[in-house]
Amino acid sequence: MNRMEASTRSPQDTVQQIAGITESTIIRYFDTLNTENYQACANLFATDGVMYPPFEEGIVGREAIASFLQREAQGMKLEPERGISQVVEGDLEVQVVGKVQTPLFGVNVSWFFLLNSQQEIAATKIKLLASPQELLSLKR
Repeated sequence: MNRMEASTRSPQDTVQQIAGITESTIIRYFDTLNTENYQACANLFATDGVMYPPFEEGIVGREAIASFLQREAQGMKLEPERGISQVVEGDLEVQVVGKVQTPLFGVNVSWFFLLNSQQEIAATKIKLLASPQELLSLKR
C-alpha cells in the first residue's frame, strides 16, 4: 500500500482503546502501525530503542525500525485486545495480547513493551502465540 492509500484507511483501522491499558504511547503504537505510518511509530521509540520482531535479531534505533516496518508490516492489521501494566524500577512494563491479520493469515500475538521515564518505548518484543504445527503451516 502506498502513502496515499494508507491515508485513506477507514477510522475502524485506528485503535481507540485497549482493555486494561491507559498509556497513550501504547495506543499510538498500534494506531500508527494500523494506519501504516511507520515513521510515526518508530518515533515512539527512544533514540536507542529496540524492536524484537518474531524470528529476528533486535532492530535498534528509530530509522532502522521505520525501515524494517516499511518492508515487513505493509498490509498488517493489529488487533490488540487487552493488556496489563506495572511499574518496575521506574520503568513501565506493559504486556498486550491480541491478533495480527496479514493478507495471508491471522495469528495470535503477545507484545511486551518497556517504556522509559519519558514515555518512550525502550524495547518491545513481539511473540507469536501459535503451536509449532501452526507456525510451520504459515511457512508454506
